[in-house]
Amino acid sequence: MTNVRTYNSPLRAEKARETREAILSALFELMDSAGAMDDVSTEAIAQKAGVQRRTIFRHFATKDEMLAAFWPWLNARIGTSATPMTLKEVVDGPRQAFPQFDMHEPAIRASLHSKAGREMRIGTVAARRAHFARALAPAIASLPASEAWKVEALAHLLFSASAWEALKDYGGLTGAQAGEAASWALEVILSAVTSGHTPADVASQPKETSDEV
Repeated sequence: MTNVRTYNSPLRAEKARETREAILSALFELMDSAGAMDDVSTEAIAQKAGVQRRTIFRHFATKDEMLAAFWPWLNARIGTSATPMTLKEVVDGPRQAFPQFDMHEPAIRASLHSKAGREMRIGTVAARRAHFARALAPAIASLPASEAWKVEALAHLLFSASAWEALKDYGGLTGAQAGEAASWALEVILSAVTSGHTPADVASQPKETSDEV
């Protein structure tokens, strides 16, 4: 009986990494120029990447698998993290990410509004929620579950491409301004939580009156 030896060539591994990068870069360029992810075919991606169509499926078993890999790849490319590890990363996330979203606006909007983009982003939700829960734990550990989930949900919303888009389109803000606004809102919410105040506490406080006419 002969033993089959598996030879892992560093050169082969590097070539595979470069090919995978070329495929994801091709998808990004097609999205960034056309802004229509649903219409981007594997044939177009292969042509743009300079590879055969079958090569794509050597690296990604299905197109859905390729799209699932694309979102974290895009976040890494533009220097943002959809999975914050610390409370500071949650709060500073919009401030750092939203200006970068402006620089890649067609791709970000395509990921929000195309069927493929939504499926791609939904695929990351479970991992994202787990990271947010761990990052927010120091601030919300003392809250009852009925309050903690509200804070987590608002953190997810404010640190998201959806918030970036809404603040730009409805608030008339730039990406940088939108990032400042979202990070400020997170700071206010977490400050209220850690100081022991709740929205109900604030709402029930009597307004100051003035004797001035």
